[in-house]
Amino acid sequence: MYAALGLLGWVVLCFGAAGVGARFTTAALPGWYRQLDKPSWTPPDRVFGPVWSALYLAMAIAAWLVWRQRDAARAIPLSLFVLQLSLNVAWSAVFFGLRQTGLGVAVIVALWASIAATVKAFLELRPLAGWLLLPYLAWVSFASALNFAIWRRNP
Repeated sequence: MYAALGLLGWVVLCFGAAGVGARFTTAALPGWYRQLDKPSWTPPDRVFGPVWSALYLAMAIAAWLVWRQRDAARAIPLSLFVLQLSLNVAWSAVFFGLRQTGLGVAVIVALWASIAATVKAFLELRPLAGWLLLPYLAWVSFASALNFAIWRRNP
């Protein structure tokens, strides 16, 4: 029962962060984002929801696996996880909410670095948890390139 409640807590935290980020995103999609000059390799809008949903679920499971390690070694990895989750929301606020594509590049680079640090920390403590975050790191790598391209095309 305790483990199930823990998993639920991580799912709520991750999807809560997703919800906050989505508020910034959905407000900017119909006007500002659609008018940006984007590269041809930009995925259609309908791809982002399912991809992010799968990633947030994998993130929650990964954090839960580390949280279940009942020792002090989990404190730093979980702190890194919360940091990257905060930067994830911050990126949505900066890129979509403030419509600052250049500052968005800086935030997404910090996000990428924090995810990479979290992956490393998770791999050391609970390898499966680290592996679960690799698709997230890959997606944010792609999103970083896309953010950079949008910034360069829309000075």
